[in-house]
Amino acid sequence: MINAFFTLPLWLQALFASLFTWSMTAFGAALVFFSAKLSERFVAFMTALSAGIMIAASFFSLLLPAFSYETKLPTYVTVCVGFLFGGLFIPVFDALLSRFLPRKGASLTLLTSTVAVHNIPEGMAIGVAFSASYLGFVSPFSALSLTLGIGLQNFPEGLCVAFPLRAGGLSAFRAFFISQLTGALEILACLGGMLFSALSSVLLPWVLAFSAGAMITVVSTELIPSCFEKYRTLSSFGVTFGFVLMMFLDVFFS
Repeated sequence: MINAFFTLPLWLQALFASLFTWSMTAFGAALVFFSAKLSERFVAFMTALSAGIMIAASFFSLLLPAFSYETKLPTYVTVCVGFLFGGLFIPVFDALLSRFLPRKGASLTLLTSTVAVHNIPEGMAIGVAFSASYLGFVSPFSALSLTLGIGLQNFPEGLCVAFPLRAGGLSAFRAFFISQLTGALEILACLGGMLFSALSSVLLPWVLAFSAGAMITVVSTELIPSCFEKYRTLSSFGVTFGFVLMMFLDVFFS
């Protein structure tokens, strides 16, 4: 079945991968229909698990393949500059959002908008990984493991948006709908990243490094601070387990 998947056209592979990551966001958001509250320990552990997964995915599925390319500039310069620009992408967008969003209901709006923006580089990373696989630069299973890792971290992301919206007064349906919509952005970003990198393989290492930098920044500024604030030991275990899980998947499927 997996081999049949890899015989599909590139755009279909990327589309199905992004639909999977979106569905994980929707599954997480759907919990809002069954409970008005969520265990803080569970959210902290899942967030820490997601952080570990994204750190490992950034290294094994994005940075390492980026270093394997030959570019006009020295490879380490290309990867470092691309990573730096990716790292700057998130704080710049966060600053713009916080500056221009209305004050009324700003915290919930900022939360939703931030998650939506953060899904853009994640979707791009999947699309770029499938392009790299299609062009023969990385193993097809590396793209699949990255997709699985991002999908797993999208589950707590979906519930972490839906539950605050529900607590803020929205109906369960509206909270679910808005939360899953943030994950739907990954579909467009994935197809865009796939098309962009497939058109010019020269840009592939830049986009891989950019996506890695953006994902690491998301982990550093959003995921780790939120889960380590109250549950340091539990979160430490979650980050470690998430990293090992993603590392195992990437090596096992390579």
